[in-house]
Amino acid sequence: MTRTPDDTSRPVVIGVDSSTQSTKAAVTDAATGALLALGRAPHTVTGTNGTRESDPETWWTALTDAIADALHTAGVSPHQVTGIAVAAQQHGLVVLDAHGRPLRDAPLWNDTRSAPQARALTDTLGAAAWLARTGSVPVASMTATKWRWLRENEPRTADAAAAVRLPHDFLTERLCGQALTDPGDASGTCWYSTADGRYDPVLLDLLELDADLLPKIAPTGSTRAGTLTASAARDLGLPPGIPVAVGTGDNMAAAVGLGLGGAGLLDHPVISLGTSGTVFAATRTRPAAADLAGFAATDGTYLPLACTLNCTLAVDKVAALLGLDREATAPGDGLVVLPYLDGERTPDLPHAAGLLTGLRHDTTRKQILGAAYEGAAFTLLRALDGLLTACGTDPADPAAALRPLRLIGGGARGHAWTETVRRLSGRPVLLPQETELVALGAAALARAAATGEDPVAVSTAWGTGRSRELPPVEADTATWQRIESTLTRATPTLLS
Repeated sequence: MTRTPDDTSRPVVIGVDSSTQSTKAAVTDAATGALLALGRAPHTVTGTNGTRESDPETWWTALTDAIADALHTAGVSPHQVTGIAVAAQQHGLVVLDAHGRPLRDAPLWNDTRSAPQARALTDTLGAAAWLARTGSVPVASMTATKWRWLRENEPRTADAAAAVRLPHDFLTERLCGQALTDPGDASGTCWYSTADGRYDPVLLDLLELDADLLPKIAPTGSTRAGTLTASAARDLGLPPGIPVAVGTGDNMAAAVGLGLGGAGLLDHPVISLGTSGTVFAATRTRPAAADLAGFAATDGTYLPLACTLNCTLAVDKVAALLGLDREATAPGDGLVVLPYLDGERTPDLPHAAGLLTGLRHDTTRKQILGAAYEGAAFTLLRALDGLLTACGTDPADPAAALRPLRLIGGGARGHAWTETVRRLSGRPVLLPQETELVALGAAALARAAATGEDPVAVSTAWGTGRSRELPPVEADTATWQRIESTLTRATPTLLS
């Protein structure tokens, strides 16, 4: 929803959400956090059979188009813009030449070709050593495995690299000319130590990656990377010198948008229903569990996260195959669908395919679609149980079981997704009033870059995390147990 500014001279900030599929630019009232306009521009993702790549130059084009769209729609002057920040999809590998131009398309987080490299890296040091250093065990999503894949399969490209960046690093550097990253997004590379807050020299040696190719890490609490260069200002139609934030990864920005700090384990864990599905919580505890990504947050605390590759995109694909609207569902009623259409990350099944079992003569299309929702929601809720356990909370504890879940992302706007999560979890559900939390989190980072404020305090004052609560319903334990039993039996086959 867009809102008309009361005063055309009022300062605004721009928060950019550069995701897998598109760029969104939120022109936001710097004082109130009101979303004045949201510009959009699509990305192109190519590849089959585990390959998922995008040309980073198209991200820059999409960013400029989305900002132009948002400024036009909001009806604000470019001179009202007082800060810009980029939050972007995590883990993508951007390799640049000496002029800052991409040497090849960037393998994305959901590119699974580096699964063999992930296994080899894990075996070399052992899972415990990786957890102690990075908080995570390498899987095909992590940037380190993609670099190893490049080293082994395209050594000339790796040798020619003058810079290695994450997607948000690449865009931020284009904006301000500074090679600077933040601890949150850096923690998703598997070459950054969450224990020490720096790039790990032992891991860099193992990966054959020169630290000089990487951006500097911004100090904890630092939000400003630099100011808008003259070149970027021309591309964007903005005045040069506008403060540019360090920025972060999309999950970290969503946490900022929700106003999540690191005071302790979150009472309301977050489930993000997007192209991928994620569960995360803000905490001062540094968890180390093999099925979690032990990310850092933007403020030097922690944002442990579990990610599934197959969420809304996979369920929408099942709906399309069945010729159904995504809301045309019914409970699975004995069916199980494990919608691992692109392999899976949690559980770590990079070569898995989708599975349908329990089909009968009287099975309906709506039941098959409902079972796909159930399979995707089960995978996320099971990952959430692991996250809570790693952070010292028993998910079976009655008090913990009644704590609400925050649902965000595109799926949170769908009735079928919301009701499936309620039915399988038996927990209350909080639905934030704002839907563009990544972009609004980035907008809070943009204001912080301009003013020196704490970005979580900014978003809290703006109230971007306000939510409405849906009461719990009785947990559907029969469906849960049916899916869990099927996954246990099928895992040896899915691993092959």
